[in-house]
Amino acid sequence: MDLRGALKKSFGYDEFRPLQEEIVTDALAGRDVFALMPTGGGKSLCFQLPALLRDGLTIVVSPLISLMKDQVDALQTSGIAATFLNSALDRDEAVARLRRLHRGEYQLLYVAPERLMLDTFLERARNWNVAQIAIDEAHCISEWGHDFRPEYRELKKLRRHLPDVPIMALTATATERVRADILKQLDLSDPRCYVASFNRPNLSYRVVPKSAPYQQLLAFIRGRPNDSGIVYCASRKTTDSLARNLSEDGVKAKPYHAGLTVRERTQNQELFLRDDARVITATIAFGMGINKPNVRFVVHHDLPKNIESYYQETGRAGRDGLPSECALLFSASDVVKQTHFIDEKSESEQRIAREQLRQMVHYAETRECRRATLLRYFGEEYDQPSCNGCDNCLTPRETFDGTIPAQKFLSCVHRICAKSGFGFGLNHVVEVLTGADTQAIRQRRHDQLSTYGIGRDLKRDAWQAIGRELLRLGLIECAPGKFATLKLTKDGLDTLRERTPITLTKQIDISQQRAKGGAGEIECDEALFERLRTRRRKLADERDVPAYVIFSDVSLREMARAYPTTASEFRRIPGVGAQKLKDFAKPFLAEITDYLATKPRQTFTGALRSRRRHPGLNDSQSETLRRFRNGESVDEISRTRGFVCGTIYGHLVAAIERGEPLAPDRFFTAGEQEEIAGAFRQTTNGNLGDVNALLAGKYDIGQLRVFRALATHA
Repeated sequence: MDLRGALKKSFGYDEFRPLQEEIVTDALAGRDVFALMPTGGGKSLCFQLPALLRDGLTIVVSPLISLMKDQVDALQTSGIAATFLNSALDRDEAVARLRRLHRGEYQLLYVAPERLMLDTFLERARNWNVAQIAIDEAHCISEWGHDFRPEYRELKKLRRHLPDVPIMALTATATERVRADILKQLDLSDPRCYVASFNRPNLSYRVVPKSAPYQQLLAFIRGRPNDSGIVYCASRKTTDSLARNLSEDGVKAKPYHAGLTVRERTQNQELFLRDDARVITATIAFGMGINKPNVRFVVHHDLPKNIESYYQETGRAGRDGLPSECALLFSASDVVKQTHFIDEKSESEQRIAREQLRQMVHYAETRECRRATLLRYFGEEYDQPSCNGCDNCLTPRETFDGTIPAQKFLSCVHRICAKSGFGFGLNHVVEVLTGADTQAIRQRRHDQLSTYGIGRDLKRDAWQAIGRELLRLGLIECAPGKFATLKLTKDGLDTLRERTPITLTKQIDISQQRAKGGAGEIECDEALFERLRTRRRKLADERDVPAYVIFSDVSLREMARAYPTTASEFRRIPGVGAQKLKDFAKPFLAEITDYLATKPRQTFTGALRSRRRHPGLNDSQSETLRRFRNGESVDEISRTRGFVCGTIYGHLVAAIERGEPLAPDRFFTAGEQEEIAGAFRQTTNGNLGDVNALLAGKYDIGQLRVFRALATHA
């Protein structure tokens, strides 16, 4: 069977992604399959392609109505007979689709688990020549998973109701324990198990100390003016307030949480999917299975409960394989909030939740490679010395000789245990070190310990960070259970007695707003890319589907590199299958031909590749710098990129501040430089408003910012 030919014809791709071909082959052979592949790794194709190559119906179990419609829209655009059944359909439409199912007119059917497991529905399904059942988001069946859903438990009855139908279970997030539980619950028969790498090389990771979170978030989003993103929050209240504030500050943002009506949630999600809202602020209620490939950033405004949730939520960025960013705003107060939530759980739930939180805090505070830390959690080793895609690898955290403070902390833990006969929690140890006057300290007479008050030279949060790092280093350990008391390990006791030197990590400087480095977008003709995006949006609106259903950004960028002008050239673009060639070649070729009538072709050497971003600059700033160095003026860049001149000046100021050499005469004549310098000399603090007033508004504020940056960083 020509699998690659079918792949190109139906989906427009010449090559399979890792493990896809093996999984498709096993599915066509009628085997049960378990597939764990990262978000964006191509899970859907593993059951969609076999559905096209054999007789019968493939039933896809999907947890969300929005995901069903999204997937079916994409399949139908590619000329594939697919449908869904859910509560969003009126009775007449549902009956019409059931009739077509009985006539065997569909190849794929998407359905929610609770509907599938109705006895009446299963009775009907026996007459539909079901060839395979694919269970998406299969981790929902496990109580050990981070997103357990009781309705998924019923799926274990499928083997009894449809004993001869092969089952494929797919997920993007599952530890070894969850994987084993999925296989057991679904009663898979001698399954072929495929586990892809958890690594998402196109994602960059960084943790930013949370100081003024809204201002930090706004600056982050404004620095990416053309990008879509998700902001995850811990509460509905924060979700609503962030969306409202961002909208008032000119960022099209919508909230999404379980407190909204179904209509409001659906409407806000549709606005986001269609790029009418650039940012969605959301609780964890949003995102499972969201197939929006051009999400360029995911920001966690609050600390997630566990690493599995964090990994899955960050995985919604960059599904198209293009570089995308994941940022976490972190503060110790978030840890305290999560601890209060945990205290309200049962004792058995507390034990698991505390351990999960400890691992999440370890990720946030570690000085090791964040990618390696994430992968290790899922049982995968990352053997590269640097990932070049996280803040710790690109701007390594500073360390210091922490022997003395570590000795103080270890000694305090040891003496508290010796005095009381048992350990106390981290906060109590810190209060003893800092000489706090609390009832607990007086009652236990811990104010009489020799370590009482010996840590007054450091603030509480610094001592808490030291305590958490000593936990990570294995010198102290935390007892399981509600009170999480501390005691020294054997290594900790030896370190204390032998005064072993200890290296600790400095807390992150609040001014470190950006991780340096990272990969830029795929190199292409940016002006043509923007025109193709506009054409794609128009076609999508006409068909009432999200823009990415027409073509992904990857496809558009390749068009803007290769400049196809004939149908045979167009069909070589990734993502152009037979149906899309038929439907969309004409409008896109016309756009490219029209563009080339007035603009020269650019040359891009080598294969499709990612351009390196200038250190410290984001993609948009790097693009402005590249154009400016190629001779374009600020006005020309502004018109071509669709930004106001102030934004372009801001990009160039960022470049100057990061050491990029730019000549003053590109901005000002000698006379202008002298005039502006004189105005700056007349002000006491270099305030741009005062300088602008002295110059009678002759210059743009952005120009004055550039002048100040050039003078400061000369």
